[in-house]
Amino acid sequence: MKKIPLSFYARKDVVQIAKELVGKIIITRFDGKITSGRIVETEAYVGLTDKASHSFGGRRTSRNEHMYAAPGTAYVYICYGLHHMMNVVTNEKNIPDAILIRAIEPLEGIDMMLKRTGKKILDKTLTRGPGNVGKALGIFKHHSGDHLLGENIYIADDGIKIPDEKIGISKRIGVESAEKDAWLPYRFYLKENKYVSRKNK
Repeated sequence: MKKIPLSFYARKDVVQIAKELVGKIIITRFDGKITSGRIVETEAYVGLTDKASHSFGGRRTSRNEHMYAAPGTAYVYICYGLHHMMNVVTNEKNIPDAILIRAIEPLEGIDMMLKRTGKKILDKTLTRGPGNVGKALGIFKHHSGDHLLGENIYIADDGIKIPDEKIGISKRIGVESAEKDAWLPYRFYLKENKYVSRKNK
């Protein structure tokens, strides 16, 4: 299993990268504790032109500053004051394209994931939805800005290839205020995987 190289993130098409992240493995290593999961759902955000993006129109604040960082940077934001949402920055520095990791299938460190989330048993809710992904992997706002070629958070390829026909495509979830951009087909998910956050209608 190899870390995904910088060249994977440093491409122009964030939508294609979001699709290609389905099937890859996200790994965290904090205080000697390793947790990992296969990415089964992502959403792409085209920074400057996408009304659903935090950086639409060039908006730049202390909250979203890491969207403008170099490709392969983690951008973590807090949703509803509670959920720490893990995003992958792509393209190039100062072009704030990013991909939200919406769901993973847990692989390693499941006992630690259960402890972090306060759950008693492993079921589909453990890592379904971006808030649960962050909690299970131990990712918090202070990890925003970490580079994904480091040792704390990284994404790897174990050689498993997901055929195109196994990847579902839909509009994104919870971005209705983005008007017509809410309907863009920028969500990708592994069909029939129980950890995917919402069935495609």
